[in-house]
Amino acid sequence: MELWLIFTLAAAFLQNARNSLQKSINSVLSTSSAAYTRFAFGLPLAIIYFSFLRWQDPQPLDWSWAFVGWATMGGIAQVLAMWFLLRSFALKSFAVVTAYSKTETFQTALFSIVLLGEAVTSMTFLAIVISFAGVCCLSLAKMTVNPREFLFSWANKGALLALANGAMLGISAVAYRGAALTLGGDSPLLAASATLVTALAIQTFVMTVYLAAFEPGEIVNVWRNRAKASLVGAASMLGSVGWFTAMTLQNAAIVRAVGQVELIFTFLTSVLIFKEKITRYEVFGTLLIVGGILFLLLD
Repeated sequence: MELWLIFTLAAAFLQNARNSLQKSINSVLSTSSAAYTRFAFGLPLAIIYFSFLRWQDPQPLDWSWAFVGWATMGGIAQVLAMWFLLRSFALKSFAVVTAYSKTETFQTALFSIVLLGEAVTSMTFLAIVISFAGVCCLSLAKMTVNPREFLFSWANKGALLALANGAMLGISAVAYRGAALTLGGDSPLLAASATLVTALAIQTFVMTVYLAAFEPGEIVNVWRNRAKASLVGAASMLGSVGWFTAMTLQNAAIVRAVGQVELIFTFLTSVLIFKEKITRYEVFGTLLIVGGILFLLLD
């Protein structure tokens, strides 16, 4: 099994774990401050991880303005993606928003071509289409959404915000890969960790300024709940190590497409742990995602 695939699968699993942990603090923190814990509490761990790798392998890295630009673009785009998603949930049904936001894989492929000049093969694009169909099945399985509403609601403000979320996630994935590649060197782990530290530092700064200006009491509230927040930060940081390393090694669109396996982990958690009933649409959607990923890996 290729190294990028191992990191992608680990990242998807850890992201599912982080989402589960984050539910425990959503009841005591605002939406923005709950997201803030991922950055603020993940940053110290990321610095320790980078410092260890740097100590093990002190090779020179190209700390250029190009790197800063890529990392800043990725960090800001990821914060905007979070904001767009939260706003879209307030204006549109959960199922429609989830499906439209998952156009991220298509948009990542597009931004890979535009920003990095990295195209995907026709087989890879077909695999992305198959996986996206599976995502739609899982998203809509237990929702009473009119098919016409789903197909023709793309011009609705909520749907447009969900599409913007997918765009920002696509830009962030491509930008992080661009940042890591500009550093040079022969260690993808070191390049990915340097990019991660820089992105988290930027995101922590931006979110600290935002909370101080608009939700000043939440910073103190985050500190009061630091025990739970630390777990969220740790899971988020470990997941990010997987994503950043995988995207340093492989085209970001391919990594994000395989990363859809996270939805299968979520599905299995709901069935095996929470004993929820499943529908034939969920089974079909899961099979489509698996089929799309296998199709992609065979390309």
